[in-house]
Amino acid sequence: MYSQDGNRSTGVKQMMLMNRISAAVVAGGLAVLTACGPVSRNHAVPADEQDRAVVPGLGPGVRTWGAAMNEVFLDVLKDSMAREKAALAAESHQGGLPPAEFLAVSGGGQNGAFGAGLLCAWSDLGTRPQFKLVTGISTGALTAPFVFAGKEYDFVIREVYTTARTSDILIPRGLLAAVFNDAMADTTPLWKLVSKYVDEKLLAAIAAEHRKGRVLVLGTTNLDARRAVLWNIGEIAASGNPAALDIIRKIMIASAAIPAAFPPVMIDVEVDGVKYQEMHVDGGATTQVFLYPPSMKLKEEAAAAGFSRERRAYIIRNSRLDADWSDTQRSTMSIAARAIDSMINTQGIGDLYRIYLNCQRDDIDFNLAYIPSTFKVKPKEAFDPVYMRQLFDTGYDMMKNGFSWQKTPPAFDEVPGAK
Repeated sequence: MYSQDGNRSTGVKQMMLMNRISAAVVAGGLAVLTACGPVSRNHAVPADEQDRAVVPGLGPGVRTWGAAMNEVFLDVLKDSMAREKAALAAESHQGGLPPAEFLAVSGGGQNGAFGAGLLCAWSDLGTRPQFKLVTGISTGALTAPFVFAGKEYDFVIREVYTTARTSDILIPRGLLAAVFNDAMADTTPLWKLVSKYVDEKLLAAIAAEHRKGRVLVLGTTNLDARRAVLWNIGEIAASGNPAALDIIRKIMIASAAIPAAFPPVMIDVEVDGVKYQEMHVDGGATTQVFLYPPSMKLKEEAAAAGFSRERRAYIIRNSRLDADWSDTQRSTMSIAARAIDSMINTQGIGDLYRIYLNCQRDDIDFNLAYIPSTFKVKPKEAFDPVYMRQLFDTGYDMMKNGFSWQKTPPAFDEVPGAK
């Protein structure tokens, strides 16, 4: 949920920087008070036990590391193809498998309004596919479950990304939170917002689509391990675990929990009955957008299982990708914020190249959408409803007016040295 406005940093990102700066300043002046200590937590999973940690009541197939997929998680994905075949047979489907459509929704904070507008317009046109795979990270993790559940949930992403404001997401904490708390903001409002829309009805809808062979995956960052974690949300929803709804809410909020700005989400796990806690934060700390790990050779895996079909991937990057110029002030905050902007932007472009290369290897048609450089509106707060409405309308109008998806990552076809 890292947030960019295209030209300058928003309040959330500056909150991150203020946390780091104020921590150094305040800690020096208040060293005598450090006996109060940080917010407590249960023990982290020991380094040599991380691969065996499981969420109580759920098997190892509900999650995997982002860089290397474990065998159980992969087996669950393979089983989705068998479930899809069975569902198609029940509908008297004739012939081969229909094309598989994939959707990946990136991070971007309030810029998620762009993807929300594009997706709602796609529904209104009547041409939005029923995606075989939907992935989301950061703000994309707050969108993906509703897209996966169907167009009848478009009203949720439309409402959230056109009416929510900063007070609906967070409550700022005082300066001392940099030393004595786990973040500069309290996200109780965000928990209430997610709990309002992520309910038993949505859980049942996700589980039903999962049983048809569709796949919903969200990403978080395990901060203890400093590794990306991918969660099979459909598998959790269909597990029958009474805590499934709470776990899915935690994953969604963890994926959007900007480190230092928003509190981390603590997820209880166990190893051989011994209880531990993992600290999960924004999935954007490890990747801005993902489709599936490069280690999963989809074409080979599908062929080995006897599956042959067309595949198309749609990537929504909730950010501008051009090199936007800014007269950077010679101050610590301005320099640091601009540098973070640059790192997030280049990381996101790198993610797109990785996805593109995967698609080339696995014969998947690559399609990319991102915020156009012509969008010049600037937000007035961390989550500005006026800004988001205009960005939502931008995405909506692009799709409604015959948007042509970009077939390569940015600058892929540029001639070296050309201006």
